[in-house]
Amino acid sequence: MSKLPHLCRDCLDEFEHESPLARCPGCASSRVIHHPELHDLWMAHMDCDAFFASIEKRDDPSLADKPVIIGGGKRGVVATCCYIARMSGVHSAMPMFTARKKCPEAVIIAPRMQKYSEASKKIRSLMNELTPLVEPLSIDEAFLDLAGTGRLHKGSAARTLAGLARKIEREVGVSVSIGLSYNKFLAKIASDRDKPRGMALIGRKEAMEFLADKPISIIHGVGKVFTRKLEDDGFHTIRQLQGQDKNSLIRRYGEMGARLFHLCRGEDNRTITTVQKVKSISNETTFEKDISELDPLSSHLLHLCEKVSRRMKEQGLVGHTITLKLKSCDFKSITRARHLSLPTQLAHVIYETACPMLEREARGARFRLIGIGVSSLEKSMIRDEDNKNFHGHIIPDPGDLLEPAIARKAAAERAMDRVRNKFGNQALVRGKLYRQNIAREKQPDHKRSPHRRAKN
Repeated sequence: MSKLPHLCRDCLDEFEHESPLARCPGCASSRVIHHPELHDLWMAHMDCDAFFASIEKRDDPSLADKPVIIGGGKRGVVATCCYIARMSGVHSAMPMFTARKKCPEAVIIAPRMQKYSEASKKIRSLMNELTPLVEPLSIDEAFLDLAGTGRLHKGSAARTLAGLARKIEREVGVSVSIGLSYNKFLAKIASDRDKPRGMALIGRKEAMEFLADKPISIIHGVGKVFTRKLEDDGFHTIRQLQGQDKNSLIRRYGEMGARLFHLCRGEDNRTITTVQKVKSISNETTFEKDISELDPLSSHLLHLCEKVSRRMKEQGLVGHTITLKLKSCDFKSITRARHLSLPTQLAHVIYETACPMLEREARGARFRLIGIGVSSLEKSMIRDEDNKNFHGHIIPDPGDLLEPAIARKAAAERAMDRVRNKFGNQALVRGKLYRQNIAREKQPDHKRSPHRRAKN
């Protein structure tokens, strides 16, 4: 009779035993996992546990036993929340007013993205020390392919990942949950099975039966709309899909039918993609009170355009498509887009493209949210230090090289960028935003902050 492989996630000891053990023989830890295919699985999905909230608790120990919600304002949405808050029914993307009702004792903290980004970069560097095959999915999760690393790390992929989780806790101060399998699809499912601070494995021999009783919505790529279509066609569980032949599913659902056939059997041949192409850059804001007047809406729009432009310049990107997003007081979403013949990264071009779209929609309607995004992104050319030669793919805003009026605006904006880079983003403020700031400062109890004025 073959023995069952075990791993202690605390002391990282790997051992075998005839039957499952609840505790490690070496350190007596209860954090022991066992699986027949423990040494044969290599594809992992790692997900930080309540990442933003965990960072806040790390930096403020007084929050350790309190429910924490990361979100903004009374009319915003929950970005994330800790597990204590989740016990009260709070979850990501929930309106803040609902979250406050469900968990009135929660500590609410506005997102601090720079701090979260720094922690994410540290975690990413620890992942890259183990394998070059790391595919980030978001700021707090990634796939890792550890195939063939056993000899290098002197142990199974499961042991290497347990060591990584321990190191992240020690050096970054947050916990992670890990799913381990033989492909991406199952690794992602596994990481959700044992949260927080967990590790779950799904092997080849169990995959079909494991998936059988799961809802079809668990399948990668099956969203809410397609789920409803499948349910209307009589498919509610993966077992029902497993009973269909491939051609039948293809006739019904085209290319997606072929994907359904393979995924419902635990088959996924996707590999790690280490180079992530940015598809779009966007920013949005939710108002404390609904806004119907064009002038304040356009001021918010200009501020968002500057933020998007700044991020594009920092990443050396230009984009062809400008998309305006609005959400009305009754939560109806409106999106309008325009494709530019020449790509841009300039705030005033993004703003001047979006303004006519906003004017067409803002005719007395009340809005609770506005957003702006730029997509169809490409790498821009940049000038070398002597400001003579371009290096890269696309010259940013080439129109400013031909049209004097455009050139003046572009030159003014890039001069503003140089001042801001040296003295901070608030060193220069456009006239329109300056007036908005003055109006806001006249409100009671508003703290004043000095700004230098720039022409709009």
